[in-house]
Amino acid sequence: MVVDFAAAPAASCGARPPCTGPDVPDPGPAAGGGALPGGGVSGGARDCVPPGPAELPDGPGAVGEGAGRREPEAAAVEITGLGYSWPGGGKVFEGLELRLSRGERLFVSGPSGCGKSTLLSLVAGIMLPDAGEIRVGGRSLAGMSGAARDRLRGDDIGYVFQQFNLVPYLTAIENVLLPCGFSRARRTRSLRQGGTPALAGRTLLERLGIPPGLHGRVAARLSVGQQQRVAAARALIGTPPLLIADEPTSALDEETGLAFVRLLMRECERAGSSLMFVSHDGSLASEFGRRLELGAPAPPAGG
Repeated sequence: MVVDFAAAPAASCGARPPCTGPDVPDPGPAAGGGALPGGGVSGGARDCVPPGPAELPDGPGAVGEGAGRREPEAAAVEITGLGYSWPGGGKVFEGLELRLSRGERLFVSGPSGCGKSTLLSLVAGIMLPDAGEIRVGGRSLAGMSGAARDRLRGDDIGYVFQQFNLVPYLTAIENVLLPCGFSRARRTRSLRQGGTPALAGRTLLERLGIPPGLHGRVAARLSVGQQQRVAAARALIGTPPLLIADEPTSALDEETGLAFVRLLMRECERAGSSLMFVSHDGSLASEFGRRLELGAPAPPAGG
């Protein structure tokens, strides 16, 4: 079972009605670039979608270079008839229908093993569905080559991982600037953010609570909370139209986690980025305008 509702508290939904400093040299792609790996479920899908897409003014993230031009009114993410099963396992999704409007923030929750991280990997093009279609910014992932999906992910999707995936021997600012080294689109948009990519990165770090004195410290010598903020700044550099966050607060206490979510939401609003945020912590749901709750997947046939 899946429930998609416009705001907490949860409401039962029927089938598909609307819900009431000096520049830093680019480290380059070899340093750990952007193609990092990272509803309905079995039994039918139920979808409640707020009526109409949220329109945002044209901004620096409006068109991603190297991945084709997006439709002006396209949703950030549109999923139709999605089906996916784990190899040798049961169905995770069957007939999933979901639309994430531009600028919308979606909280995805559910029990362990329900497919939360799998959904994010499918949207990012890291994994491919068995059936249905996923469109990101109006562009269908179906039929895209692996290189084209890598380019789309590098240009237009910022990803915050549960384990952060920072390069431990690079400094905070060098980690933040990684996307600008492998994506010309991200680098170009970062120029509009701050004049140079380094200035844009330093500004993001400061707004996320990392003082200038820590910008030159290697990631391995930062605290968990500091690493989390560096990872968020890396995802946000170059104003990607879509931000994906997979359990980014799992290592933090409740108060620190809530503060981070509010910082992340503020920066998404500045960038005009849509947000898909996965967490097992249901107390964070009230910070979001919409929540998707996934149920347990079906067992394997004959299991």
